[in-house]
Amino acid sequence: MTTTTASPTATAPPEGFAVRKVRPKPVADALTIAWRNLLNIRRNPQLLVFATIQPIVFVLMFRYVFGGSITVPGYKHYVDYLMPGIFVQTVVFGALTTGVGLADDLQKGLIERFRSLPMARSAVLVGRTLADLVRNIFVVLLMAAMGFLVGWHIGTNFIALVAGLALVVLFAYALSWVFAIVGMSAPNGETAQAASFPILAPLVFASSAFVSVQNMPGPLRAFAKHQPVSIVVDAVRDLTHGGATTSDLIWSLVWIAVIIGVCAPLAVAKYRKSV
Repeated sequence: MTTTTASPTATAPPEGFAVRKVRPKPVADALTIAWRNLLNIRRNPQLLVFATIQPIVFVLMFRYVFGGSITVPGYKHYVDYLMPGIFVQTVVFGALTTGVGLADDLQKGLIERFRSLPMARSAVLVGRTLADLVRNIFVVLLMAAMGFLVGWHIGTNFIALVAGLALVVLFAYALSWVFAIVGMSAPNGETAQAASFPILAPLVFASSAFVSVQNMPGPLRAFAKHQPVSIVVDAVRDLTHGGATTSDLIWSLVWIAVIIGVCAPLAVAKYRKSV
């Protein structure tokens, strides 16, 4: 049996040609992927339309159907208590689109195509979360306009309002990394969406988003009071209505830093194993 060894010159480039090594550019690559995802929204505007219909329906239902039966101590109008909860609820449910999108890209083989290109490995995840960040900014601004239309009043000032909305967007960005892990763990988008609901429902409805946690049973009240959705909602409520802002704001930023600090490295590690 004769073993044939390939000559090193067999794969060498033709004489006169030089191999140019393309170095990945993490920032430029991430922005390219983000722009690609934003173009997908522009070409399929129904994605953005349906993403905004749900929070608009929530605003109208809680404002005019349940609002007349719900009173919250310290608030003359329920809508002033409601809107910070609507903001956070909107971005929490919107964050699952990160996971659904990644699961679809994995199923279609698009991620493997990205992997074959001379681009930074982190660009796919960073680009996806940046695109979702832009979408969340648009949705939050739309919800703010909707809130003013149904009678939402700001008890502080414009700077505090901007800080509150910025906190909501920052929290949404942190949650995108959570659902990036879910998306890369699911075989397709439908499974990613179904797997996300058991995470989302307790966070949104067992919280201070729509009602005071003081009327909840003991263990549930303890969970609702200290979980991140309640803390961020309370911080936005303090910034827009007035109150002791510092503690809730600091804890909100701590939660956001912890979520990104833990989930972003886990998502990158999961991405490296998935493709």
